[in-house]
Amino acid sequence: MTSSGTASAASFPDDARIVADGSAAALGRTQRVGVVGVGALGRHHARVVQELDGVSSAGVFDTNAERASSVAEGLGVSAMPSLDSLLDVSDAVVVAVPTQDHEAVAAAAVEAGVHVFVEKPLAPDLESADRIVAAAREHGVVLQVGHVERFNPALAAAAPYLDRPLFVESHRLAPFAPRSLDVAVVLDLMIHDVDLVCSLVGEPEISLSAAGVAVLSRYPDIANARIEFEGGAVANLTASRISMGRVRKLRVWQRSGYLSLDLAAGRGEFFRLKDGMSSLDGPRLPADGGAVPHGLSSVVERIPLQGTGVEPLAAELGSFRDAVAGLAPPPVTGEDGRQALRLALAIEQRIEEHVAHTRSASPQARVDRR
Repeated sequence: MTSSGTASAASFPDDARIVADGSAAALGRTQRVGVVGVGALGRHHARVVQELDGVSSAGVFDTNAERASSVAEGLGVSAMPSLDSLLDVSDAVVVAVPTQDHEAVAAAAVEAGVHVFVEKPLAPDLESADRIVAAAREHGVVLQVGHVERFNPALAAAAPYLDRPLFVESHRLAPFAPRSLDVAVVLDLMIHDVDLVCSLVGEPEISLSAAGVAVLSRYPDIANARIEFEGGAVANLTASRISMGRVRKLRVWQRSGYLSLDLAAGRGEFFRLKDGMSSLDGPRLPADGGAVPHGLSSVVERIPLQGTGVEPLAAELGSFRDAVAGLAPPPVTGEDGRQALRLALAIEQRIEEHVAHTRSASPQARVDRR
């Protein structure tokens, strides 16, 4: 993000370039990368590490030895007996363990001088996040946080058209699944869009409101947040893990046009006024207030946006490989991960306040106070 708040190619990396530049010659030598935690997401990290140019698998470790052995056997890599044994043979590791264990694993890695990629959220709380960031800085290792939507092909294709967004709307809906129920939907799903909005707008927030409802778990399963930023930009975010289908859509309005992105499909559209048209007011509209002749197509240009087809996780780990090699800074730093976590936790706090208010304002609460 540039200082003016305009999104740049650095905010949403060119995924094709990242993967293509991963030859051993470009990197200097093959990096040994291990994966800690091979559950639902970690096993995909282990697969991509095995496939990525310029990288060799140092093996995997999981506290569930049976699971580690199964994943390792399927990929043809080593299942290490302990975290220390994996760190001993690794230049870098991917941390894909439960969030509450991020700090312990990351701390062990950085103390061993091993570069660290930590899945989102960076930590369960800001104090832990701060310790991870400080430790990586103290030991001089690369710390990158896994916000994979930054590498979505639709965003990569949209990057040239992003120009000071003024209103951003996101919908991230998923069917119920018995995983990540130890956290609210905000840290489970919405944090993806919190990070995207922060990187798109590039300004600090000045106001925040949120609401949510716990339906099937102890924590909110559906949530909505409205964020206003310095400079006037506003974001409206909705996330649910109790929907009937999957939706991952991002819409961006700016003075230069409107972007509609289907993050699940990796494609989108950009709509803008045709060349030579600066506005639709005045004599350009029918004097009688009728419809625009031939519809909006007569004044609006539609630009299809299509990504390269590179798997976002491969592009993300390719960027981590490049950062470890010193070819580029990590596109999602520890500070970026902390910022997304801070705002997500603030949203959760607003939801708790909203829930408390609705309970105190309920008819039964009023009866109980009599």
